[in-house]
Amino acid sequence: MSRYSRQLARAALGVAIGVASMAAVSFAHAAIPIENWTASTGAKVFFVPSPSIPMLDVNIDFDAGSRYDPPGKAGLATLTAALLDKGAGAQDGQPARNEAQIADAFADTGADFGGSAGGDRSGVGLRTLTAEPERSQSLKLAGQLIKAPTYPDAVITREKQRLIAAIREADTRPGSIADKTLSKAIYPNHPYGVTSTPASVESITRDDLVKFWRDNYSANRAVVTLIGAIDRKQAEAIAEDLTRGLPAGVAAPKLPDVQMKIASSEQRIPHPAQQASVSIGAPSIARGDPDYFALLVGNYVLGGGGFSSRLTNEVRERRGLTYGVDSYFAPAKQPGPFGITLQTKKENTNEALALVREVTAKFVAEGPTDAELRAAKDNLVNGFPLRIDSNRKLLTNVANIGWYGLPLDYLDTWTAQIAKVTREQVRTAFQRHVHPDGLATVIVGGPVENQAAGK
Repeated sequence: MSRYSRQLARAALGVAIGVASMAAVSFAHAAIPIENWTASTGAKVFFVPSPSIPMLDVNIDFDAGSRYDPPGKAGLATLTAALLDKGAGAQDGQPARNEAQIADAFADTGADFGGSAGGDRSGVGLRTLTAEPERSQSLKLAGQLIKAPTYPDAVITREKQRLIAAIREADTRPGSIADKTLSKAIYPNHPYGVTSTPASVESITRDDLVKFWRDNYSANRAVVTLIGAIDRKQAEAIAEDLTRGLPAGVAAPKLPDVQMKIASSEQRIPHPAQQASVSIGAPSIARGDPDYFALLVGNYVLGGGGFSSRLTNEVRERRGLTYGVDSYFAPAKQPGPFGITLQTKKENTNEALALVREVTAKFVAEGPTDAELRAAKDNLVNGFPLRIDSNRKLLTNVANIGWYGLPLDYLDTWTAQIAKVTREQVRTAFQRHVHPDGLATVIVGGPVENQAAGK
């Protein structure tokens, strides 16, 4: 998976209109009152009233991630989302607009709009004032962009060249090279292992963009999240308006299962950088797995807790072998990776790598100590308010609840779920999901001698 997809996955730590046609209405009577229903268009809607500031944040996630990029067209989902605000045809009484006119219209209302794509989903986000006429104008323009993008040829050519330049620049950096090579190694027969190349982006045509939008940006493959100073009736109307008139779409294509067990492997790639970049990983966990909280707590101890983690203590503080080392889980719709990344002086590569493997294997075998477990849980619980201390952060968390089908009280019970994790749960969860003898390793810039698969 790409670095963007991982970030994105990480953030998951943790995230009609009142008539007979509306279905599946429910409400979470809790500290964070998430209301949920299905619009008449088929879109799933999640709403949290937040009257404290006169703002509205709207997010629409479509089941349109890069995992659906056709063979040889990696980058298609990214460009489809990124070019939504570069041109729009007439729609719902709104005149056709070019790129400059769209930017001017949002500037007039003080709104922010953007589109992006990850491995699983593509999303569009809008932040606008709730005062009129700014709110209505911003929402109408956002609806126009997702329902009638024009994908102008000149803009496509320009943005393709920008993306190609960014890929070429990333391909000079050891960390990026290691990430891409690792993704391919651990997902050899799955779209999660595919990354964009200059050739794949260059091959994308306007017809490809229009087809990807038409096939995937449908209401019944959409999750709408709204947080702001509006009431339920207004939220219902906004969700209906934004998703009515989207393409009919097609059924999501079936994707291959992730190959969970991989053979241990090692690739060493020469690079002139002064430091070696190391990426280690394997497929591990899908979002919603019952072991999620045990793995979250355990990973904080192993390598996700910064200077309080075991990897940092052993590899950096005690041995001075690295400037930075961390571990992560990146759960996704299908099993995302467990991984470890570090940077070290070239001459220290083999020693640092051996120590990381040793520390990881010991942790998987034994789990955390009582003191490590207590510290990890305290830090996670005490830090939880920072995860939802703004509408934007809350929006991300609620959107994840909707996208992954998590319980509506997920955020209300999050700290309790962390608090009840035991040492044995951490140990057994790691043994189920992390296999030290089945990890792929990529070293970029380290010594190339003694390269051997499985070492």
